[in-house]
Amino acid sequence: MRKQSLRERAMNFLARREHSVTELITKLRTAEFELDDILDVIDRLTKQDLQSDQRFAENYLHYRSQRGFGGMKIRHELKQRGVADDIINNAFNEANIDWFLHAITQRCKRFGEQSPDDLKERAKQQRFLQQRGFTHEQISESFQYEK
Repeated sequence: MRKQSLRERAMNFLARREHSVTELITKLRTAEFELDDILDVIDRLTKQDLQSDQRFAENYLHYRSQRGFGGMKIRHELKQRGVADDIINNAFNEANIDWFLHAITQRCKRFGEQSPDDLKERAKQQRFLQQRGFTHEQISESFQYEK
């Protein structure tokens, strides 16, 4: 069996899902390719529009929001994956997600539509939404909602 070239390895990663430049570098470094060679290949892939941090950010934002996560957590995760702030902001602006409605939906899905009666239950629900990455304002608003 022949050894995969650097470009083939990178293309295989991108064929499975979008990757940020940072993710690709990390994965290709693990395969013991030289950093200069990796950067050259990624640069060519980016110029050919086969790799795009913008596309990665949009897909990641869509995927994670569908899984019930809030904007703060998704932003943090994108930063961890090496996506630039302007790309993250652009992805959020284009996504057009109502994060307040999203927080309400997640709270109701997990705990039901009734607002909690006691402080202990309210604190539990607030912690859940905080861990999911919703802002204080979004969390507060989610408790105002009643059907």
